[in-house]
Amino acid sequence: MVRNIPDDLCSLTAVQAARLNHDGSVGLVALTDAYLHRIAAVEPSIRAFACFDALRARAAAAAAPPGPLQGIPVGVKDVLDTSDMPSEYGSPIWSGWQPRADAAAVAAVRAAGGVVIGKTVTTEFATRQPGPTMNPVNPAHTPGGSSSGSAAGVGAGLFPLAFGTQTAGSVIRPAAFCGVVGYKPTFGLICRSGMKIMSDSLDTVGVIARTVADCALFAGAVSGRDLGDPDAKPEHAPRIGICRSPVWSAAAPETVALLERVTNALGRAGASVCERELPEDFVDLTRAHPIIMNAESARSLGWERTHHPELISEGLRERLAFGLEQSEAALDEAYAVFARTRAAFPRAMDGLDVLVTPAAPGEAPKGLEWTGDPVFNFIWTSLHVPCVTVPAGTGPNGLPLGIQIVGRQGDDRAVLARARWVQAALG
Repeated sequence: MVRNIPDDLCSLTAVQAARLNHDGSVGLVALTDAYLHRIAAVEPSIRAFACFDALRARAAAAAAPPGPLQGIPVGVKDVLDTSDMPSEYGSPIWSGWQPRADAAAVAAVRAAGGVVIGKTVTTEFATRQPGPTMNPVNPAHTPGGSSSGSAAGVGAGLFPLAFGTQTAGSVIRPAAFCGVVGYKPTFGLICRSGMKIMSDSLDTVGVIARTVADCALFAGAVSGRDLGDPDAKPEHAPRIGICRSPVWSAAAPETVALLERVTNALGRAGASVCERELPEDFVDLTRAHPIIMNAESARSLGWERTHHPELISEGLRERLAFGLEQSEAALDEAYAVFARTRAAFPRAMDGLDVLVTPAAPGEAPKGLEWTGDPVFNFIWTSLHVPCVTVPAGTGPNGLPLGIQIVGRQGDDRAVLARARWVQAALG
């Protein structure tokens, strides 16, 4: 069968590229070569990579085994270990560190035929000091973090798929800022073995791509789960709860206007739409999350704190000190909040398929010193539920805005399908 193949292979979605690769319409190396040419032209103005070697990437493409990701380039956030590239975790403490083995998620990419095209920039230990990566829409603005290089690289067309990780908002927020799709799965869906863990109760491996279907393809391939085809037409329009959440006061004017616009568009598209706020005691998550995140991170970085405290940024040292100051009673109470709200969340969604809520307070902030506020993300991360952000227009400065779709724990396949429906409804 003759297929219509675009001159610019980088314009293909991962799903399209996989089909062409599988039937031999595109050579295994051809797709990687197309991205290597684009990287050579664009990377100097984006700085998405922490480590990149064109010859290694081309050799990996030539040797890619059959599988659902065969021949497709993948960016790997530099908190996931790679056996053939340094893993520096965004910290000078680990400069030049070469692991012996791949992280489980990276090994799964290679087994599925994916091409690890490079390591992408992360903030310091995926939590604090930003790296040099710039927003692909406007380089004067942050791409978000901590998955900075992954989101900016997908947004700039340097690779079609990338890993991110999220402890607070590090997949959803940068994806929204860069105008791409971010998917934070149910906690634990993608194996974390071989990841530089900061918060054992929160850290989640996620994915970033240009389409919802690409996220489903990628996450399904590395998790061994069938996440369905989000592009398939659903049997009925979804039942959607519009959730401003307990942190609505942080919404910028463009986000206030966005949520109103989205609500109207979803109703016009046929969804059953209602207002749905979380029960009052869910506000306790705004206090519990930083206690647990920072207390667990302080213990995870015990070796670094002991041997190289001078190489930890001042901002991170302050957060680690806050974590270590927490009493046993405060930690027990915070963990109890997590347990109580996770158990109560399904009831909070009674009668609904998904919630729709902001992905970020507003547009990406100007400057590279701060990656933005995760205030609209950490509640959902704490609840261990799946979240997807899809592009939803632009703000007053022409920067992307995203809208976040949230569902029940373990209901990832349905959440991805509903996210695709929402995206289509928004045009």
